[in-house]
Amino acid sequence: MRPTHSERGFTVERGFVRRTPRYSFVVDVEVTDIQSGVQIRGRTKQLSLLGCGLEALKLFPKGTNVTIKFSHRGADAKVLARVVYASAELGMGIAFTSVEREDERILEWWLTEYLSIPNQEK
Repeated sequence: MRPTHSERGFTVERGFVRRTPRYSFVVDVEVTDIQSGVQIRGRTKQLSLLGCGLEALKLFPKGTNVTIKFSHRGADAKVLARVVYASAELGMGIAFTSVEREDERILEWWLTEYLSIPNQEK
């Protein structure tokens, strides 16, 4: 794949196709750097079963291994993940590296609930 860049100067790969769709679903998160223990709070911009886009005041650099705790409607889900990009304009792109089955069920439940909402209410 050949790299190209968007109008914002962010490099993306031409022909890149996500394995699962991402949804514009906002969830509160706590992101912890596994190595240092530093924790930041933020919100998802997009969520899928394999990754998410996050907004936060502080960003971890690309390649940082993190744990993420998602909180929504009284339920929590945790995943192990890696930062795949970090940009002041775009936030952080996160790829999940390990998700326990129960946490995957919670993420599926949230996304199923989101998809059941009529478009004009989202």
